[in-house]
Amino acid sequence: MIGYELDVEDLADTRFALSPLHETVISLRVLRDPGLSALHLPWRRAVLPRIDESDLRLLLSLVSTRRTLPDFLTPRPDEFAPAFEAELEIVRRTPDETVRHDLKAAHAPDTLPVPLHNADAAGLREAICDALHRYWELAIAPHWTQMRLVLEADMTYRARRLAVGGARLLFADMHPNVRWQDGVLRVSKMISRYEVAARGRGLLLMPSIFAHKPAPPVSPDEPPMLAYPCRGVGTLWESRPPSGPSGPSGPSGPSALDDLVGATKARLLALLAEPLPTVELARRLRVTPSAVSQHLRVLHATGLVSRARDGRQVLYRRTPLGDGLLNP
Repeated sequence: MIGYELDVEDLADTRFALSPLHETVISLRVLRDPGLSALHLPWRRAVLPRIDESDLRLLLSLVSTRRTLPDFLTPRPDEFAPAFEAELEIVRRTPDETVRHDLKAAHAPDTLPVPLHNADAAGLREAICDALHRYWELAIAPHWTQMRLVLEADMTYRARRLAVGGARLLFADMHPNVRWQDGVLRVSKMISRYEVAARGRGLLLMPSIFAHKPAPPVSPDEPPMLAYPCRGVGTLWESRPPSGPSGPSGPSGPSALDDLVGATKARLLALLAEPLPTVELARRLRVTPSAVSQHLRVLHATGLVSRARDGRQVLYRRTPLGDGLLNP
């Protein structure tokens, strides 16, 4: 069990961030253990044969038998969406003693794997960073735009939960292992065990494409941070747009609705059971945001969807009239 005691100031300083480096490092777990997530198998099958064998041995050695990873590889982002290269530069400046400590802590009580048996911590750090950079360009960067849209859609959902119901609602459906009670955020079923007070450091929340469960730092000395499984990951590796609304064919089925409003508008209605921004809808349908906007304007004008501004985004959602049309 890991617990973070959060006072009023810490809750006020709770923020979200996106970390391309964190996603790159966490994805190594899926490479090592494909059973963690069947959703990522298409991605894994595509990238695994393309990774250099020596890089693969080194990168997979970073994942312990307990699936923990060295903390120094996932520095806490100091801005909302840092560039991968900027984050990797922070890792390159990690002191040698921290590199040694974090590698041993991640693999304890086991000994370090053979690829990490380098007495020269600085040389090992550089080799890891170089391999991570090559791996990022090959396996993550080509998909990062789509990944970021999924991550930002999750943050929009979480921000709405926080606005409506405070911290309790924010954490309520994050993961079964996460629980908010009496001013303490607890994460159960963890290998590490500690409870620390945030003491004005706030809490950083990071939705993650590749996390299969909540992932706070291994060490209690690290600032409070929680990566958690992102919503909507199942749509990421779809090879084609989702089909229209489910239901029998015929007068009241999807064929009739397609004929009435058009196939794209019918699919939009099917997706809008929850509030979503234009960019996320465009990503799921694999069309341009401008094309989606045109369809949304018609659906809004006819009362089938509602819209509300959330920060810089406009969220759309199916109205009761749209529900009735989709499921007569």
